[in-house]
Amino acid sequence: MENGKCNGGTTVKLPEIKFTKLFINGQFLDAASGKTFETIDPRNGEVIAKIAEGDKEDVDLAVKAARHAFDHGPWPRMTGFERAKLINKFADLIEENIEELAKLDAVDAGKLFQLGKFADIPATAGHFRYNAGAADKIHGETLKMTRQSLFGYTLKEPIGVVGNIIPWNFPSIMFATKVAPAMAAGCTMVVKPAEQTSLSALFYAHLSKEAGIPDGVLNIVTGFGSTAGAAIASHMDIDKVSFTGSTDVGRKIMQAAATSNLKKVSLELGGKSPLLIFNDADIDKAADLALLGCFYNKGEICVASSRVFVQEGIYDKVVEKLVEKAKDWTVGDPFDSTARQGPQVDKRQFEKILSYIEHGKNEGATLLTGGKAIGDKGYFIEPTIFADVTEEMKIYQDEIFGPVMSLIKFKTVEEGIKWANNTKYGLAAGILSQDIDLINTVSRSIKAGIIWVNCYFGFDLDCPYGGYKMSGNCRESGMDALDNYLQTKSVVMPLHNSPWM
Repeated sequence: MENGKCNGGTTVKLPEIKFTKLFINGQFLDAASGKTFETIDPRNGEVIAKIAEGDKEDVDLAVKAARHAFDHGPWPRMTGFERAKLINKFADLIEENIEELAKLDAVDAGKLFQLGKFADIPATAGHFRYNAGAADKIHGETLKMTRQSLFGYTLKEPIGVVGNIIPWNFPSIMFATKVAPAMAAGCTMVVKPAEQTSLSALFYAHLSKEAGIPDGVLNIVTGFGSTAGAAIASHMDIDKVSFTGSTDVGRKIMQAAATSNLKKVSLELGGKSPLLIFNDADIDKAADLALLGCFYNKGEICVASSRVFVQEGIYDKVVEKLVEKAKDWTVGDPFDSTARQGPQVDKRQFEKILSYIEHGKNEGATLLTGGKAIGDKGYFIEPTIFADVTEEMKIYQDEIFGPVMSLIKFKTVEEGIKWANNTKYGLAAGILSQDIDLINTVSRSIKAGIIWVNCYFGFDLDCPYGGYKMSGNCRESGMDALDNYLQTKSVVMPLHNSPWM
């Protein structure tokens, strides 16, 4: 399919929208105000459904339910083994409903249905299973005290009521990366999904009820960041907030936490990730990984390799291959199995990406391919590649969150490292080379939370993931994720007449 043309048409039956209300204390409820908002199909700009618009009053009600469930309910008092059984049942139900959940994310977020069915939703279930396996392995340690008269040990206890604020780009996986470890730790929670993509979160709430998760453990308040999200961040009875999204909003959440009850804050924020392609890299593989890294999920991914640095010895060949392959990168309806890229999530994001493309042109970058919207309805954009990008340009510095790649030529290893680190972000990076010494030098020199060598998007349930610098302050996935929802208590007592220390 030629770049600039959009595949359309599908025989897939669209999902029935079953859940549109808030989920509080095990019940689906209208917002206290009675207000709703429209969720839009990014394929055509049409209304899918009207969703309950929660605000401060609804957050208060949800927090009250979560607080009662934590202070007086069974969830944090169960053994980890007992919690694990219910979390695994939740995962079973997710797997039984893979197709419906994948359809909801496709129609609500413009995500590819086939990827949802075979990747996103199975990974969502996987996060719950992984954390279920960890639930009965949470423990402190016996301390070797320096004072001979004391005996001490530590306990790992659930942090309490958590506010989880979910982004719109991976509505299912991001739901799981926060909810699953919080559940395993014994926390209760209020979840606010992104207003653009609330449908799957509400379906997960329904499944949690079927799985037997006690009322009040999982509460969902749909609504807008400026109202519902702000109420969560500033709530005096929430013990912890976990947020994934933009750096600007992350800063506001941290400020709200500081000026309210000094609640703990975990942030996974923006990125402007570099992919460094060295002279000894395989050109065909390098082009494939660069395209995947930048255009996967229509570029709406915080670790997108949107800055591609190519060493001068192979620069021209890599550029030629990238342009050739980009023209075969099919954009189309997310239910079309031949499409590799669906529509951007909403009109606002669509217009933001197009404005950055105009900035690139106006600031002197060379547009090699793409650069335009596709069709007369929906939010489709051509895969776009710029060359001759320099460090002062907006497309080099800003997180665009769309299918826009910046190409930069570099000479030496030192120059590549310097330019890769010339960003306020530090979320991820990729290195393509066959030289192990070079790989070790570069991977230890780049200031980023995860480095992928001769691959990209090497995510795994057991691999911690998070950012340096302004890309965040926490790690998600792996056993590290549990630490976001636990706190350490030390217990010390006198020790008398012990035969040994």
